[in-house]
Amino acid sequence: MNTPWQILVVLLFTLACLFLLGAFLRSDLMAGEGAVPRVKRPAELPLRFRYDGTFKILQVADLHYGMGRMTSCRDVLPSQFPGCSDLNSTRFLRRMIDAEKPDLLVFSGDNIFGSSTTDAAESLFGAFAPAIEYKLPWAAILGNHDQESTMTRAELMCFISLMDYSVSHVNPQDLPVEQARIDGFGNYNLVVHGAAGSELANTSVLNLYLLDSGDRESANGRRTYGWIKESQLQWLHKLSKGLQASSPVPAPALTFFHIPIPEVRDLWFRKFVGVYQEAVACSSVNSGVLKTLVSMGDVKAAFIGHDHLNDFCGDISGIQFCYGGGFGYHGYGKAGWSRRARVIFSELRKCGSSWLGVERVRTWKRLDDEELTKIDEQVLWEQQHQPWR
Repeated sequence: MNTPWQILVVLLFTLACLFLLGAFLRSDLMAGEGAVPRVKRPAELPLRFRYDGTFKILQVADLHYGMGRMTSCRDVLPSQFPGCSDLNSTRFLRRMIDAEKPDLLVFSGDNIFGSSTTDAAESLFGAFAPAIEYKLPWAAILGNHDQESTMTRAELMCFISLMDYSVSHVNPQDLPVEQARIDGFGNYNLVVHGAAGSELANTSVLNLYLLDSGDRESANGRRTYGWIKESQLQWLHKLSKGLQASSPVPAPALTFFHIPIPEVRDLWFRKFVGVYQEAVACSSVNSGVLKTLVSMGDVKAAFIGHDHLNDFCGDISGIQFCYGGGFGYHGYGKAGWSRRARVIFSELRKCGSSWLGVERVRTWKRLDDEELTKIDEQVLWEQQHQPWR
């Protein structure tokens, strides 16, 4: 049973979300006097693998959307600058959706650039517009810049969770009894079921963990970037063990958070695929994220953002850590170095005519150039044998 404190927190969040929804309906969803309000258009759920045994995720890292046409690009070639704006980011996202036809979009933080907008809600609509136009399921977490405008982090996640086709959540609704609260906003999981018509059609064969890595905080008297807290790791560990215990096949997991962990810096001295051209901007606090992920046993890859000029993947303790690469044109970049997006492609194992569990996870990136060039394709994880329990 939930404690009274937990119930109170849930009620407060519910009231806040209802307040936002009411304002949302009054301002943007009324077509005219006497019109009937339009409610959220839900995504088609559950998320599931396609009939061909594949599931594709498009990661959009550091979109940094401002005020649309009024917000100019940063760090582009002089020939690109005239007329360059947030709409270039929108155009790139539409091109990626058309080319890759993803099953899910994950916006991995700094979706809007708070200091460049006077209306967070308007910027959110602009940032996520292509996902909504294409009626695709999409999920979002927060970075360190999203809250710098007219909404708090709690309000942002409430608003995002109420947008059309969003599968985002403010926070878990089923915290363990012994856990009174969880830090941050935007900690949740998504499950991906097996292919329709298969024996695993009603079973999660791929788990997605999304976490809030915070913005800026003080630690030991110094300002630093945020970090994933102990309460989040406790929830994640318990969730993972529960999902693994309930699955008839080993279900790999992927995790998404914005700010890299300190161990990512060590990849400079190891083998990696991609470009490492910017110092890793992480928290000065090592909260034990890597230790937790390793102990869980199901996480095969972690996808991060924050450092726009890095787009590499590298193995740390058996888990691949991958940058998305800077996507948005209003975020800082490097003139002549194309904006880019990461694709994550999971494939099921086939036995005879039946689809089983996940056999392989691959990734690649595409550049926002004339050809939408595909680069750095690699296998992140592969499991040859998936025995039934």
